[in-house]
Amino acid sequence: MSTRDAPPPGTVLLTCGDTPFPTTTAVACAAVPTRAEVDPLLDGATRLVVAGSDAALAAVVVRLLRRERLDLAVAFVPTDPSSEAAAVWGLPTDPDAALTLAFDGAAAPAPLVRDDRGSVIAGVHRVGPFSGVSFCDEHELVRGEAEGLAVRADPQADTRGGLGPGGGGVAVTLHERRRWLRARAHTTFGRAATVGIRPGTVAAASRDGVDDPKPLERRSWYRHTEDWHLVRP
Repeated sequence: MSTRDAPPPGTVLLTCGDTPFPTTTAVACAAVPTRAEVDPLLDGATRLVVAGSDAALAAVVVRLLRRERLDLAVAFVPTDPSSEAAAVWGLPTDPDAALTLAFDGAAAPAPLVRDDRGSVIAGVHRVGPFSGVSFCDEHELVRGEAEGLAVRADPQADTRGGLGPGGGGVAVTLHERRRWLRARAHTTFGRAATVGIRPGTVAAASRDGVDDPKPLERRSWYRHTEDWHLVRP
């Protein structure tokens, strides 16, 4: 991790789990921060820097949503070089570069994608393999068997042709199941997505790298009416 000195005034550093941070001003919390850890930090902060996993970032954004503080700038320093949140949002995974961006970069509105279980997507939510039906807006993606489904926010939602400002926000990548052939993936963009698992079958699911404790039966994702503000290049 970088050896940079203390952060700018108003910036709160949140280190999640065993993440090392080279300043005594960092606030240590659980690997997935709780309400009791995050909420007291919000009133006096102008920026939150989350150093940890994709799940840690998602947990912090959930608290901003619940406290109606989505206006607060959020920066992310991924501790996993393969962070899917970093890949989705184009963030650096090099610790020094990530910390420099977190302290000095500008925050911009970013589509906030929620699910019907009270969570948000920081990186990617996954389902499958499964047998069932899935839609993105009015578009049927599959009716039958699929190798899997990956749902993420779409950073280019408001500039993507055919959707218009606020018209998109959700990107769904379906991995088709094809006999004798390698699974083929295609991505659909829209404002909402759903998947329903055929009765009598089960499907595993994960949210930002954390496996759901129970098999999935149905799930929906949709763009929230308000964006969050992410520090990004």
